[in-house]
Amino acid sequence: MTKSTPPVAARKSHLVTFHNIERDDPYDWLRAPNWQEVMQKPETLAPDIRQYLDAENSFFEAEFGSPTKPLQDAIYSEIRGRIKEDDSGIPTPDGAFAYNSRMLEGKQYARIVRTARDGGPETVLLDCNIEAGEGYFGFAGAEHDRSHRFLAWAADRAGSEYYDIVIRDLDTGVDSPEVITETAGSYVWSNDSTAIYYTEYDDNHRPYRVRLHTIGTDQANDPIVFEEADPGFFVGVDRTLSDRFIVIDAHDHQTSEVWLIDAATGGAPQLVAPRVTDREYDVEERDGLLYIRTNADGAEDFKIVTAPVGRAGAENWTDLVPHQQGVLILDTIVIANHMLRLERFEGLPRIVVRDLRSNEETTVNFDEQAYALGMSVGYEFDTSVFRLTYSSPTTPSRTYDVDLLTGSRTLLKEQEVPSGHNPDDYETRRLFATAPDGEQVPVTVLYRKGTKLDGSAPALLYGYGAYGMSMPASFSISALSLVDRGMVYAIAHIRGGMEKGYRWYVQGRREHKTNTFTDFIAAAQMLIDTGYTSRGRIVAQGGSAGGMLMGAIANMAPDLWGGILAQVPFVDVLNTMLDETLPLTPPEWPEWGNPLASAEDYARIAAYAPYEQVGAHDYPPIFALAGLTDPRVTYWEPAKWVARLRATKTGDAPLYLKTNMGAGHGGASGRFDRLKETAMCFAFALNAVGVEGSFSAN
Repeated sequence: MTKSTPPVAARKSHLVTFHNIERDDPYDWLRAPNWQEVMQKPETLAPDIRQYLDAENSFFEAEFGSPTKPLQDAIYSEIRGRIKEDDSGIPTPDGAFAYNSRMLEGKQYARIVRTARDGGPETVLLDCNIEAGEGYFGFAGAEHDRSHRFLAWAADRAGSEYYDIVIRDLDTGVDSPEVITETAGSYVWSNDSTAIYYTEYDDNHRPYRVRLHTIGTDQANDPIVFEEADPGFFVGVDRTLSDRFIVIDAHDHQTSEVWLIDAATGGAPQLVAPRVTDREYDVEERDGLLYIRTNADGAEDFKIVTAPVGRAGAENWTDLVPHQQGVLILDTIVIANHMLRLERFEGLPRIVVRDLRSNEETTVNFDEQAYALGMSVGYEFDTSVFRLTYSSPTTPSRTYDVDLLTGSRTLLKEQEVPSGHNPDDYETRRLFATAPDGEQVPVTVLYRKGTKLDGSAPALLYGYGAYGMSMPASFSISALSLVDRGMVYAIAHIRGGMEKGYRWYVQGRREHKTNTFTDFIAAAQMLIDTGYTSRGRIVAQGGSAGGMLMGAIANMAPDLWGGILAQVPFVDVLNTMLDETLPLTPPEWPEWGNPLASAEDYARIAAYAPYEQVGAHDYPPIFALAGLTDPRVTYWEPAKWVARLRATKTGDAPLYLKTNMGAGHGGASGRFDRLKETAMCFAFALNAVGVEGSFSAN
């Protein structure tokens, strides 16, 4: 490999005082004062900041990107070879038509198409490959109106998550010149097809308001339908499957409030039940009865209640599916005569179907040690068919239609792997690691049969552990490029997610946040103790809040890891939670704590925040990825972290920062461009543990 000099960020004293504690943040200058403008117009970034980010990108390219390009290209080709490039979704019926999406060979984006309900010639409604052009294209989906005459579609052109909504006449295929600009990406049609409800951001990029745009009128005159006053709450708009109500949802991570608008007549939103701190609920409707999934009244793992539409307050809630400790209700779908609920029991998903006429229930589950399960019903309320998706780390995705009247299960599609895949070549295991407090942490493991489990194999251990998000044990075409090279691929289902119920989430947030980190370290130690790998042979991977996990475990146990892969990492936790102008700060206080208001929260966050806790350690190889226009984890978080690591760490292990100067939180927008990023990350992981090539010191 080549040798070049790593960039050294300037240190500029920036003293701040909170709770009588003074800190110096010498890399605060990397935070652009005009960050809101930069998200929409990246060219307005200050020259000194751009110069540093460009220098880091150049260093990465010289030291890693170019020298490992053959390996990256090989991995990319392997992963792409497992994709059926001309793949199609499954037609979803709605009235006289069936809607679908289709990928074309060699193309980055989808086509939206439709046929007659029972099949026939296919009409292209929207080709995102044409609309995308050459730049970033963040597609927020397309929604047809009830008359099937119009299609509203939305796209972000910068990665900043500002979406323009375009309206297409499906009779002519022509887009209207009127565009609903700079929306927050959430929108629904009115029942009469004359208007669109949509969300918009405040000045700090928080979706806080719903407006109603009447087709053919000036957007500047769109009336405000709903506005949220609390900067800690986000607002979304949707509709019930029954089409009776437009649904406005205001929420943070632990509290929610729902308002309903009659979808036929419009009018002012009507409150279902006023917000109560730590009470969550969501709503569906059937025959004048609301079906509400909620954690009210101590139902930690949620229950389902009903209430009449006209008397929806919590005082009228009646239990339909009582709370059962340890059985987490993740989602519900209500159709004409049935209610479906997706549950997690003992760490595994299952679907329970209730006939609302007889209240009889049946359960759908599978026998593998670890698997992922999903359910949907498409557009129609008056149906007796639901769609089930299933996969496991060894088994490609399968999609079935399940007929609730006959009980029949029809296989509609099985994920094809054109380059070939034999599930019998791989093993999946569900293991448990013992955390320091005795909790048993589930770990999903995938490896190729024949891999020696004597400690000699390298491993990649993935983790997230925040917001109650559970990591599914699903099939990954990408992970095969690691396990086929002899790596063990593992997912640690750590606290902060909901793999073991809502309490698993509670025990990984706020005052219990460090459980997330110690769970992950315990998972790594278990893999070592059981012979799956050995110390210094584990690459840890996480992104966003999982990137904070990466920073924390790098500080806590630097010699445990063979490498750290941190994608858009939330590492400057304390400074971000102290800056209430940032998009996610007030809504995130229930998750991490509010260090502005609480000295206790300040001290607790400062004690684990990766940026604050960087020390003179011999860190393993670290690769951080960022997006310049990312509104969720701002680009300066990984930039500051890497700058401080460079100035502080000992040893000569590689340290890289790559900032995508034209993308946001999700990275590249096209499917093949995303694969290239994955290949780059996997090349780093393989190199870090010496599977392919070796690093040069920097």
